[in-house]
Amino acid sequence: MYRAKRAEVISLQKEIDSLQKENDRYNKQINDLKTDPKTIEKEAREQLHYARPGEIVYVSPAPVNAEPSPTNSAQK
Repeated sequence: MYRAKRAEVISLQKEIDSLQKENDRYNKQINDLKTDPKTIEKEAREQLHYARPGEIVYVSPAPVNAEPSPTNSAQK
């Protein structure tokens, strides 16, 4: 019983540590988006397709579903 609980505690502590690191990354990203002009520009360019004057933004079309359509020859 003790060993099982001890293993559970260790496993939960590892999960807490991992989640805390992820939370720290998100907090840094939020802070950068509020204060860092380069990060703000990067997000605006990527998410909103913003461009500087004189730049051209190329947006690729969404991928087309490549399922073959049924034909009469396949039904014979």
